[in-house]
Amino acid sequence: MDLRTSPLAPLYGRARDNFESVALVLQGGGALGSYQAGVYEALAEADVCPNWVAGISIGAINCAIIAGNAPKERVAKLRQFWEGITANPWFDWAMDAERFAAKTSTAHSVLNQINAGFALMRGATGFFEPRVPPPFFRMPGSIEATSFYDTTGLKATLETLVDFDRINSREMRFSVGAVNVRTGNFAYFDNQKETIRPEHVIASGSLPPGFAATEIDGEYYWDGGLVSNTPLQWVVEGETRQDTLAFQVDLWSAEGKIPGSLVEVATRQKEIQYSSRTRAGTNHFKRMQCLRYALANLLPQLPPELQATEEAKLLREVADHKVYNVVHLIYRSQKYETDSKDYEFSRLTMTEHWKAGYADAMKTLKHPEIFERPTGREGVFTFDMLKDSGASPSPLAGEGAEP
Repeated sequence: MDLRTSPLAPLYGRARDNFESVALVLQGGGALGSYQAGVYEALAEADVCPNWVAGISIGAINCAIIAGNAPKERVAKLRQFWEGITANPWFDWAMDAERFAAKTSTAHSVLNQINAGFALMRGATGFFEPRVPPPFFRMPGSIEATSFYDTTGLKATLETLVDFDRINSREMRFSVGAVNVRTGNFAYFDNQKETIRPEHVIASGSLPPGFAATEIDGEYYWDGGLVSNTPLQWVVEGETRQDTLAFQVDLWSAEGKIPGSLVEVATRQKEIQYSSRTRAGTNHFKRMQCLRYALANLLPQLPPELQATEEAKLLREVADHKVYNVVHLIYRSQKYETDSKDYEFSRLTMTEHWKAGYADAMKTLKHPEIFERPTGREGVFTFDMLKDSGASPSPLAGEGAEP
């Protein structure tokens, strides 16, 4: 279904009228990242075009492909990337096993575990491959001694699929996050401030001990997910504050069931670990936005002598009436998926995740309220239209956020 020709089509134009920025915010999650590609395909079909993409880890790679290609080529380039890294011949047999695996969740889980084992042993084509010899037999102090896998293939893949001149033309704002290994500080690489290279994207996904730190201008960086797995705060709380419609695509669900086995414990632990910062960040942002709004209303009411004070000038820097809609699109794992779901790079699973992202985004885009400017004292609405397996006709606080 092409949403541009649907009765809701005028709403998408209204979104561009109501918001200065339409942002796509992509979380880290390895092999789960094809869900984000499916989401983008739906946005592209609806002609909801972001002018700012921000990502962490696999989200940074997807962002680079989106920002580094012409609009008509983006979905095809995303598909080329995801089909390329799942083209390992060790996985090809999995497509033939699809009918068998679909019969029971147990069979599907076993198939996924086998494919994840292949990824650990063989890597993913054009992405990463095991170091031979392994790091234990490398010279201490060398970069090869600090990780199990080599990501040289990813650099070549990015250079093939991404036009970095286009990213640096600033046609679309582009931001990716990483962690400085020496200082432990979080860093954002933003095309508004610096020239983006493949190394900036790779650094955002250099998750230890699987991948080695990436050197950029004399400093070494690890995966941004070590500190925060979502770049939402950079988009809504950074130096540039704009009326923003943000589609936040999360690959880990904050909510889940009580584990009943060690496998489920490992899965739930990873979900909480990588989603907790998202939940905390959303709650913090809503609180700060409420304070900004209150200050913007209060300051004009102060007597002239108070408005002239240094304290009032300082408060005026953070006070504004900007508004934000944050639309959550959260991947909810299937029963047969385990803690290996972020490194299970089979073609079958990639296709499943892509279809899920496309379907979830299509359902969400059919709700016109996500395109309307928020009202109220906070100036921010958050939505999760797919929570509890059903779309809601009204704004929700978002998964894990305070209502």
